[in-house]
Amino acid sequence: MSSNDEGPRPVTRRIYPTESSWCRAVPGGTGVTTLSLLIKNNTPHLHIQSALRRLQTNHPILRATLNPTTSTFIIPPLSSLTLHSSSSESPFHSLVEQELNLNPWNSNAAVGVGVGVDVMHATIYDHGNGSSTLVIKLHTAACDRTAAVQLVKELMHIVVTNNNSHDADVDVDVDVDGDVGLGIEEYVPDISKPFWARGIDMLGYSLNSFRLSNFNFLDPVSHPSSRLVRLMLDAPHTSMLLQGCKRRGIKLCGALSAAGLIAARLAKGLSDGDWEKYAVVTLIDCRKLLEPPLSNHHIGFYHSAILNTHDMCGGEELWGLATRTYKSFENAKKSNKHFSDMADLNFLMCKAIENPGLTPSSSMRTSFISVFEDPVVDETNEKYEQLGVEDYMGCASVHGVGPSVAVFDTIRDGKLDCACVYPFPLHSREQMQELIDKMKNILIHCLSSENEC
Repeated sequence: MSSNDEGPRPVTRRIYPTESSWCRAVPGGTGVTTLSLLIKNNTPHLHIQSALRRLQTNHPILRATLNPTTSTFIIPPLSSLTLHSSSSESPFHSLVEQELNLNPWNSNAAVGVGVGVDVMHATIYDHGNGSSTLVIKLHTAACDRTAAVQLVKELMHIVVTNNNSHDADVDVDVDVDGDVGLGIEEYVPDISKPFWARGIDMLGYSLNSFRLSNFNFLDPVSHPSSRLVRLMLDAPHTSMLLQGCKRRGIKLCGALSAAGLIAARLAKGLSDGDWEKYAVVTLIDCRKLLEPPLSNHHIGFYHSAILNTHDMCGGEELWGLATRTYKSFENAKKSNKHFSDMADLNFLMCKAIENPGLTPSSSMRTSFISVFEDPVVDETNEKYEQLGVEDYMGCASVHGVGPSVAVFDTIRDGKLDCACVYPFPLHSREQMQELIDKMKNILIHCLSSENEC
């Protein structure tokens, strides 16, 4: 038989530097992305599996296997995803935490020679009361937060359309990229950074890291895992918060990071006048800033980060600190640091993974808090109702290299809903719940009292 008769062959695509950094991070526990839906609807499992395979057809990178040792994605011509099923009486919150810590990429297959590991996995848990939890797990190198949100929208569109048509294989009209795509480095505008400037910045990042304050570490020795606490505001408070940000020319990320910084100091019981320096990482979806610009349907990792440090001496007021933190981020972005410092931050992240002793208490903490420049604004309510979705959460693990708390913010039905993921037992649930409660109280006090906080 000639080679022309063998049918389509797998496509090989090399792993780019930013993706490679995530390949280093994920086996250690940072970057396991989970999309979890609590469904009060007996949608047949075959319909869901068919929809997931359709996603992999629409976005080939999702059916890839990843092998960091050969620095390649291997994309087969057809999807073969299997939706695993299980029974569980655990509540939704517990299942999300459980899945954050079931890491298919920490095995020898993920870091060894030869066999690659799928970048996408899916499990459905039947609760025995007519409801179930669907969890889609993705390797962050192949799917960032923007891509994950897009996938949920497409999935619900496919499932709802199929249910209404009583045919799991019906074709539906969804936006697709249909291409494997390249790494973010191939689309970054030409922004040169002189060798000496890069050296100075690297030195600055390194020296600053030794001066940073951290949220108190409780147990940096025991085996780590990721856990989460939710920060939720009702619709009136959410509206007031967004309006307050708009009046001051800042974004929600500024208010969230400021509330976190103030809450951290309060939790530590420090006196006013005691100076501390905290690091905030702000993640940016770069799709619209690339050349050429990419759409949200372009699945892959296209985020970058800006790291800013902020001095705190106590007595800070929310809006003043929010404006300061956001303007620092905005100025750095205007200076293109999200592109010019991309390689530097990737390098430092990998060094922290290789040498945890370079970080405080070998904790691998690179900042106190991480936030996204823009929240997810959820406009899929009608599809949620049709599919019977009662709750939904999207977040990623952070117990390898990363912040003390990573905030994944969503505005759904006009209400703020943040999944705040943290490394356990480096921080305890009680400690983190206290922090998040303080953040919420700080936000509500400023809004409800109408003080110029």
